[in-house]
Amino acid sequence: MSGVFVQQLQPIADSLALSALVAALPLLTVLVLLGAVRMRAHHAGLIGLAVALVTAWAGSGMPVTQALSSAVQGAVFGLFPIMWIVVNALWVYRMTVRTHHFDVLRRSFSRLSDDPRIQALVIAFCFGALLEALAGFGAPVAISAVMLVALGFDPVKAAVVALVANTAPVAFGAMGTPVVTLAQVTGLPLDSVASVVGRQTPLLALVVPLLLVALVDGRRGLRETWLPALTCGVAFAAVQFAAANFVSAQLADIGAALAGAAALVAVPAARRPASADVRAAVLTGARSEDLDVRDSRRETVRAYAPYGLIIVIFSLAQIPPFKDWAAAATQSFDWPLLDVAGPDGKPVGGNVLALPLVATGGTLVLLAGLVTAAVLGVRAGSAAREWLATVHELRFAILTVTSVLALAYVMNLSGQAATIGHFVAAAGAGLAFLSPVLGWFGVAVTGSDTSANALFGALQVTAAQQSGLGPELLAAANSSGGVLGKMISPQNLTIACAAVGLAGREGDLLRKVLPWSLVLLLVMCLIVLGQSTAALGWMLP
Repeated sequence: MSGVFVQQLQPIADSLALSALVAALPLLTVLVLLGAVRMRAHHAGLIGLAVALVTAWAGSGMPVTQALSSAVQGAVFGLFPIMWIVVNALWVYRMTVRTHHFDVLRRSFSRLSDDPRIQALVIAFCFGALLEALAGFGAPVAISAVMLVALGFDPVKAAVVALVANTAPVAFGAMGTPVVTLAQVTGLPLDSVASVVGRQTPLLALVVPLLLVALVDGRRGLRETWLPALTCGVAFAAVQFAAANFVSAQLADIGAALAGAAALVAVPAARRPASADVRAAVLTGARSEDLDVRDSRRETVRAYAPYGLIIVIFSLAQIPPFKDWAAAATQSFDWPLLDVAGPDGKPVGGNVLALPLVATGGTLVLLAGLVTAAVLGVRAGSAAREWLATVHELRFAILTVTSVLALAYVMNLSGQAATIGHFVAAAGAGLAFLSPVLGWFGVAVTGSDTSANALFGALQVTAAQQSGLGPELLAAANSSGGVLGKMISPQNLTIACAAVGLAGREGDLLRKVLPWSLVLLLVMCLIVLGQSTAALGWMLP
């Protein structure tokens, strides 16, 4: 052991600006490699981690053993609970595909309405949000786009609609993974961070459904279906707000998606048959032949069962006796070879690691997956093979997330993030307006709100504390602004193109979605700026 390492805010020539420049090298490395060099994310993450270790040792004076130990702790957190959630959620989806119950679900959606504008809301917005809640990491865009093409949507339009729809649910995606990560790297309580995010992203949900029907059918679509779209958005926003603030961040998107779908189909205008002109104008592609297959009620119920099971299990986990039992299973211990104190000389939270073995979304989804396997008739051996296949499918995503979180932990524990935060705080009152932009940029480059929160969360909190703003506000702004960068990230654009057979046309999609990403980002910047003042400060808890 190298003794206590005390973080220094100005370790380079006693200059905050120079120290911040050196501290920013790991972030700049990752962003340049991803954005300019177009290197694959897991390679960029590993190189960025190497740079972070060097700057922590040579720039911040952190002992090598402690720098390596902090990197390992970050990687462990990336594996559990972060990727533990994603793997098990995607496993549940893979089992529905294996048993063809996903096709049953798709046909069920197509029968809710023959109006393509309503179908876009049901599939891209509501079901896409449910997929984001369960898996995230590109799955909602790919699956929603494929379903829309099967209904007869033009591939380009299907991809654009799927990308734009994948905004409002992202901050609470993959069972709340982005906000869980944000709370971990900032040291803020999860409930506090989720509460503020839950007072920002629901405002996007009011706008996005209206934007989607306009993208599908222009002014006519907005004129004829504004009521169902607005009703869907209001229901989604209300439940996302309520769940994030009063129930559970992990359930926010699941409840919101179901509420939005239920409200949508309850509006008489949503069930009205579409005119031939509308269908001819919107549905310009080939319609999947299996849509005319009539599924039994039993098979339809089984198709919906996995999502119902997840809701039930997560709801039961919030009941005090179960919640207390799960919390008691959490293991906390001193992380080896790590003894870090902040600039004030007080030990930092990173010296201790907490492992919520039961009280974590991944374990609850695993339990739901085991029950799902029984309901869908998947044998134990087949279910195990699907789980291993899921891990193999996500191997590069796992490497990316663990390397990025290892980088974030090194920067946070070495004091590099604090140094950058103190320097950024010079923006003063303008920091509230610019805060969502940092998250947006991070997601645009990394393709992940989780990664962007890991990279910039601690920086936002430090900057907020130095400028007199609320740390929860700017931390939440990082995640809320980040969701708007998802539609323009190279990762999501590539996934969307591959899903609908438009490989190589990522530039075409980017030109179509970039204006909407920027407009919605401006709205979010104004919301956060307002929340930092008396104008909208009443919205915060």
